[in-house]
Amino acid sequence: MSSGRVSYLNYLNMKRRKFLTAAGLATAGILVPVGMNSWVARGVKSATNRKRLVVIFLRGAVDGLNIVVPHQEAEYYEARPTIAVPYPHKKDGAIDLDGFYGLHPKLADLVPLWDSKNLAFVQAVGSPVVERSHFQAQDYLESGTPGIKNTKNGWMNRLLAELPQDMPTQALNVGVTTPYILKGEMAIASIKPGKNSAAPIPTDRPLVHQAFSNLYSGTDTLSKAYQNGRKAREIVLTDLTQEMMSASRGAKSANAFVDDAAEVAKLMVGNAKTQLAFMQVGGWDTHINQNPVFDRLLPSLAEGLVTLTQGLEPILADTVIVVMSEFGRTVRENGNKGTDHGYGNAMWLLGGAIRGGNVYGQWQGLSQSKLNENRDLPVTTDFREVLSLILQQHLSLDDESLSRVFPGYELASNLDFLA
Repeated sequence: MSSGRVSYLNYLNMKRRKFLTAAGLATAGILVPVGMNSWVARGVKSATNRKRLVVIFLRGAVDGLNIVVPHQEAEYYEARPTIAVPYPHKKDGAIDLDGFYGLHPKLADLVPLWDSKNLAFVQAVGSPVVERSHFQAQDYLESGTPGIKNTKNGWMNRLLAELPQDMPTQALNVGVTTPYILKGEMAIASIKPGKNSAAPIPTDRPLVHQAFSNLYSGTDTLSKAYQNGRKAREIVLTDLTQEMMSASRGAKSANAFVDDAAEVAKLMVGNAKTQLAFMQVGGWDTHINQNPVFDRLLPSLAEGLVTLTQGLEPILADTVIVVMSEFGRTVRENGNKGTDHGYGNAMWLLGGAIRGGNVYGQWQGLSQSKLNENRDLPVTTDFREVLSLILQQHLSLDDESLSRVFPGYELASNLDFLA
């Protein structure tokens, strides 16, 4: 075949990909991002592992010290004279968890999960690489290769490749673009955030649907991507349409995360058989007036987490939910009643597979000599340690598979947070 002919075919494929994107197949509907991911057949394995994992990313670097409050540390109150969460039993005080740590009062809806041992935290966790740029720090947590900037895929996509393959909805992204954490060779399904996730897209029209089905009826990579994406959309629409119809009779929370949480739970429990899910919530970069931001965002975050766990109740015993953020905030508040970019943070763990009712991790205190660069909570637990234990003990990955998900990392195995 001549080089001119090859170039023309490549040009046509590029135009087809752009048209698919414009039609809403790549990001707006329940379809794989065509041209970015491809379905990888794994016919030699059977999908017998039905353990679930949900990862929720709080973008902007949430202040873990005002989430999991060390209310017995005098240095905490000295460093934060105006934004510290008051002692338990005082007005707007922390909700005592274990006599040392307390929970921010705006997260009160999570207390039953703590009491039922379905909620735990790991304090002073993060990347081993100090990185104060939001974007680079997020990339490190999503690639799973901190310090390496050219990793092409995300650790959740690599994880999917190590699991027995099942439905095209096995991995789900809630978002209009594919996040780094899910980029890679394995196909994923996506839904739009908020209430319009199952809204019609152009290819739902019968004539358009038939035209696309004819156009992509082959066995080439792009056709297979379309076929699997179409199948994913049909599966998800079947599960979500009934919910949308019933919700039209009553008010549902306007908060997008709460709505998304309900839909993710439905897809994980229902016929979609979603095993891995990724969600994200922004707005946590609190350089100015942190307390009002927390007062506004934390209640809806708690409501969404409760909604998610309640919806997952039939499979909660087989589910782990991880809430993480790119880094923590400075121990000392700044002059604007906020906090600046820090280092160590708190990771949240929820689900029936969690040994809850505990705060894990090595706590070294907040004295000046213990701080990172004299300003931050240090990182005493690598974020990959927490995730690796979940992948190994919960999702049953062997050492070889684990090394492909988190290359170059060796487990320290000093945590025991899984039931």
